Amino acid sequence: MNNLKHRLSNLAGKTSREMKPAIKKSIMAAVTVAALSFGAGSAALAADSELTTLYHVYVNDKFIGTVADKSQVEQLVEDKMTSVKKEYADLDVDLGLDVSYIPEQVFSSAAIANTSEVIEVLKDEMIVQAEATALVMGDQPIAYVKDAEAAKEVLRTLMLEHVTEEELAEVESRKESPNLPVPEVKENETRILDVYLTNEVSHSEEKVDPEKVLTVAEAVQFLKKGTLEEQKYQVKEGDVLGSIANDHDLTLAQLLSLNAGFDENTVLKPGLELNVTVLKPFVEVVVNRQVYEQKEVPFEREVKEDSSMFKGDTKTQQEGKVGMNGITYSVSEQNGRVTKKEVINETVLEETVKEIIVKGTKVVPSRGDGTFVWPTNGGYVSSRQGYRWSKMHKGIDIARPSNYTIKAADNGKVVYAGNKGDGYGNKIIIDHQNGYRTMYAHLASISVSVGQSVSSGSKIGIMGRTGNSTGIHLHFEVYQNGRIIDPLSKLK
Repeated sequence: MNNLKHRLSNLAGKTSREMKPAIKKSIMAAVTVAALSFGAGSAALAADSELTTLYHVYVNDKFIGTVADKSQVEQLVEDKMTSVKKEYADLDVDLGLDVSYIPEQVFSSAAIANTSEVIEVLKDEMIVQAEATALVMGDQPIAYVKDAEAAKEVLRTLMLEHVTEEELAEVESRKESPNLPVPEVKENETRILDVYLTNEVSHSEEKVDPEKVLTVAEAVQFLKKGTLEEQKYQVKEGDVLGSIANDHDLTLAQLLSLNAGFDENTVLKPGLELNVTVLKPFVEVVVNRQVYEQKEVPFEREVKEDSSMFKGDTKTQQEGKVGMNGITYSVSEQNGRVTKKEVINETVLEETVKEIIVKGTKVVPSRGDGTFVWPTNGGYVSSRQGYRWSKMHKGIDIARPSNYTIKAADNGKVVYAGNKGDGYGNKIIIDHQNGYRTMYAHLASISVSVGQSVSSGSKIGIMGRTGNSTGIHLHFEVYQNGRIIDPLSKLK
């Protein structure tokens, strides 16, 4: 009898490490039947020993130990899940555990459990996982968000940084009905033809560490920031290692680590290539658009020469007029940078009108021929040369002309133009390069400058009353070889 009891206890105490599940079930049934039979057959054995239940614990079909009270395991799992769900309230999380139990009845005297070990192993096996959607580029997941809707919102948000809601909706609508004609753009109008990303981004469902799951805003910034990529930088005049590192967001140590054989004292020569790293966005947004603009077209200018006009004189024969063209451009932008712009249609809205300027080529002679013309447009001599009020009046006064233009009496060169404060007011003196000089006084304004050659009859100023003058008139004097003469003896 004692021998049978010993054999049954040994059999019931065997752990599941030594038995496959199907065999374990058979053995447990056998143990139960044997124990019952033994109980019916021997009251003494039943009184000596009682049966108890142990639980063999499996995590994801892996045996981790035996407990006498499975509620301890269940409470641990429940507490952990409560904590995790509170921490990651916006995510669908689990512990990545499939906990199962296989009960086994054994005699109390032979019951052996390792509950504390099971608890510790279970803590290690509890790995928090979140249901997430991976943003996939190529075959590689580059970021994780909460779900498929969040993934779509990330890509949409990227595009909306470069187009409006209305423009994006129009593009999406046109893609659904590709056969619909695209209306022509109107004045100062822009039409978005397409919006897309430089790299195709798909998405897939995965379980990941919840710490890796980004919000929509975080995912957008992550895709825009991108990853470090090694590039070449060509050294320019004045570059030093420190400035190059700073310009590329590197420390000097990082720059040196990228360039073997360099140290802090290395002298850089222009043209040398260095390895640097730059952030390259995972994706950029491409926008194709049509733009219509009205653009002014400058008019042409034609200059004609006229030998009858003095050199330096010009006149406008025909006024120029700016034209107007309507231009439709095809424009491609990548992250706001124009990468392509070409004219696809141009229409003349207003024709330009050429400006025609006539330029004189006749050289102004600086030597007079001795024949003087009347220095005003009409008028009369209001005072002749001679003594007046016991004082010599050196010239003649001409008043009441048809207009106030003062003209050079003969060809010559201006030797004085200004106001000396000598009573003559604004005056001009012309040397006719043949022994004659003429003076024009009391002018309201002067139209010539010293050194300028003037032709007979050309405008030199405006009649006025500056200086010692009782009214608007021209005081006109003539000198021959430095001697004053009567102007009326020379005027025609």
